[in-house]
Amino acid sequence: MKKVLFTLLALGAASGGALAQSSVTMYGVADAGLVFDKDAAGDRLNRVASGVASGSRIGFKGKEDLGGGLAATFVLESGFNIDTGTSGQGGRLFGRQAYVGLTGSAGAVTLGRQYSPYYLALRDVADPFVIGLAGTASNIMATNYRVDNMVQYTTPTWSKLSADLAYGFGEVAGDNAKNRSMGGAVHYIDGPLNVTLTHHRKENALATQQTRNTLLATRYDFGVVQGNFGYADNRALDNSKSNDILVGFSAPFGATKLVASYIRHNDKSNANRDAQQWAIGAFYALSKRSDLYTGYGHISNKNGATFVVGNATDDGTGNSGFNLGMRHTF
Repeated sequence: MKKVLFTLLALGAASGGALAQSSVTMYGVADAGLVFDKDAAGDRLNRVASGVASGSRIGFKGKEDLGGGLAATFVLESGFNIDTGTSGQGGRLFGRQAYVGLTGSAGAVTLGRQYSPYYLALRDVADPFVIGLAGTASNIMATNYRVDNMVQYTTPTWSKLSADLAYGFGEVAGDNAKNRSMGGAVHYIDGPLNVTLTHHRKENALATQQTRNTLLATRYDFGVVQGNFGYADNRALDNSKSNDILVGFSAPFGATKLVASYIRHNDKSNANRDAQQWAIGAFYALSKRSDLYTGYGHISNKNGATFVVGNATDDGTGNSGFNLGMRHTF
């Protein structure tokens, strides 16, 4: 990805302190495509949509060397809708990410609006669609995208193991438990193998109920094909339980990459609202920064389940969806 890099040199103290080097990088994604939805009754909704494969965004990230292996970092990332020119994430200025932190030999600490460890495991390890196109795992599986007011600590890697710990303050006076989020992940990465175990818990506004999601995510790169697997155990606010199984793959063929996945949702409540999703997609690289994409996903709902086929930005409207579009990164 081509980046615009500004390098600033700040003089040390008059006593002769060392020079500190800072860098700020601007980056982004411009993604737009055609989306064709159809529900079980055959009703269709056709539209131009933004962020079908990846959410459209513009961001800034920076790093300042503080000496002794310590560095200050920040990320400010704003989402937008390329089809209408409006802001995403409900109009927030930096609704995708906004945090500042310190990193060094003892790990990294970041504070602000950030992706949860659970979401990153689902996106980067389990889902071959990387939470995009009509095949995104978020159509059926819990995502726990972003957490406000979050403090996160990431450990250094030791014997191929690392971990993340995250705490999102509810910021309700008189009760620290209300609206609170807690999560974490343990990663084992050995060459082509990535195994991540992650958990996320979110309290409701009264701290009387909570959602709980635990995910085992695995990815293995065989060279000619990459295999993906995910198993999630879920508990909803009403204490009902469910689990999800995801299997998928991605396979490169020159400038083309094929992706496919199958997800089964098993509702353990008395309603037994199960669902299954099949999806296939393809990306064709026009260059290192631009690609064309297409995808198709279909969900079979049972006993009144209401899952719909969306994409990286839209929640979707029907139980099947077809995408065709273009993405440019910079």
